[in-house]
Amino acid sequence: MSDLIHFEDFTPGQQFELGSVTVSKEDIVEFASEFDPQPFHVDETAGKASILGGLAASGWHTGSLVMNLLATGLLNKSTGLGSPGISKLQWKRPVFPGDTLFATAQILETKNLRSRPEMGIVSVRVTAINQSDAEVLRWENPILFAKRYPGA
Repeated sequence: MSDLIHFEDFTPGQQFELGSVTVSKEDIVEFASEFDPQPFHVDETAGKASILGGLAASGWHTGSLVMNLLATGLLNKSTGLGSPGISKLQWKRPVFPGDTLFATAQILETKNLRSRPEMGIVSVRVTAINQSDAEVLRWENPILFAKRYPGA
């Protein structure tokens, strides 16, 4: 467990590059058909006629893609113990077929837990931009991490 990122390794302002993913039309329609079957997520004509201006990924799809990047780019390399929730979630712009999303995680705050000295809580801002550097998603949430030195 010593090669994993622990609570003590995080500092406010620190940033992690989480990688990228390209979204296909087929992925958008498949996800939306099962989880968010609104017309502008499953039909190109309806998408073009909507305020989104084209077939667009569900925000939940975008969030799931970025969550995968967060898990593989940071959490699976750490002593992450889960999260009590998301405090802020914003879908800033639509995600269209062919868009490539690049995600980062910025550390906002770290805090020791008096009630659980073996862990601490890290506040993180996760951001995704597209290939045009336009922000498409942002969320903030606290994440629990085990300490390398419990009680420290």
